[in-house]
Amino acid sequence: MQKQTITILSAGLMLTTVCNMPVFAAESSTSATDELWVAPTIVYGGALSESERNQVAAKLGADRGKVTELETEGADVDKYLGTNGVSTSSLISCVEVTKERKGHGVQVNIVEPKNITRVTDTQYANAAITAGVSDVQIDVIALTPATGESALTGVYKALEGNGVKVDTERSQVAQDELETTNDIAQKYSNQDDFNTHNLDQALIDIKTNLADLKHDQGSKATAQQVQEIVEASLEKYGLNNILSQDDINRLIDFAGKYQNSSAIDSKEVVNQLKQLSNGIKDFVDTGKMQGWLDKFVEWFKGLFGWFSDSLHQQG
Repeated sequence: MQKQTITILSAGLMLTTVCNMPVFAAESSTSATDELWVAPTIVYGGALSESERNQVAAKLGADRGKVTELETEGADVDKYLGTNGVSTSSLISCVEVTKERKGHGVQVNIVEPKNITRVTDTQYANAAITAGVSDVQIDVIALTPATGESALTGVYKALEGNGVKVDTERSQVAQDELETTNDIAQKYSNQDDFNTHNLDQALIDIKTNLADLKHDQGSKATAQQVQEIVEASLEKYGLNNILSQDDINRLIDFAGKYQNSSAIDSKEVVNQLKQLSNGIKDFVDTGKMQGWLDKFVEWFKGLFGWFSDSLHQQG
C-alpha cells in the first residue's frame, strides 16, 4: 500500500505549544473525540459496488468484519459542504477514519496518490482542522481517478457515526478553504517560483493571526485588518508577486468567512495549526536534504567517471 503521510501533531510538541499559548474557548462540538472508538470507520463512496468495497478494504488492509462501515450519499455532501443536488452515483472517494488518543493530532494518508488528482494531504488536514476534526488518522482512497474534493464528507460522516457532533457551518467554511487553496495551487502548479507548501504555510499564518488578533484586541479583525493579515502572510512566503489580485481577493474573502465561524475561538484549531506548520517545515527540510544528497551522489558519480576515464587514457 503506497501512502503520502504528513503528521500534524505530536504530544510533546503540543505540550510545549499549549504552555505558551493564549487562552481560547474550549471546543464544544467535538468534546466526544477524547474517547476512542470501538473500531476504525470506513466510509465508502455511495457509487461503489460490493466488489469495489472489498477492493477498498483490501487496499486499506482492513478486515471488513472488524471495522464500522458507512457510505456517503449525495444528501451528506449537500449537508456538510453546502452543495445542492449532488448525486450519490458520482461519489467514489472513500476514507478510513481511526480515532486516536488526545494529543495525537490529525494524520492524513493518501493511498495510491495517482487516483486523488487534485487535493493534497496538507490541504485535507488544513481544512479538517478548520472544521473541528482532531486526534484522528485519515486514509483517503479512490480506486479510479477522482478529484477527492468530497472526501471530507466521509470524515464528517464517520465522526457523527461515532457520536461526535459536526458543526456544518464550520465544515462548509472548511470546504470553501479547500476549494480556494486547491484552485490556486492548481493554477500556479507549473510555475517554477510557486511552491504549494508556501501557500499551505500562508494559510496557516492567516488563520492563526486572525485568532491571535481577536484574542489580543477582544474583537474580530476589521475588513482592513483582514486584508493586511492576508497580504502580509502572502508576502512572508513570497506569494504576493505570484498570485493575481483576484486570487488574493479570494483568500481575503475566505479569511473573512473563517473569522466569522466558531473556529476562530477554538484552542484546538490554533494548537493544531501551529503543529501543522511544524510538520510542513519538517517535510520540506527532509525534501531539501534528500535533494542535496541526490546532487552529491550525482557529483560523486561524475567524479568517479572522470577518474575512471583518466585511468583508461593513461593506460
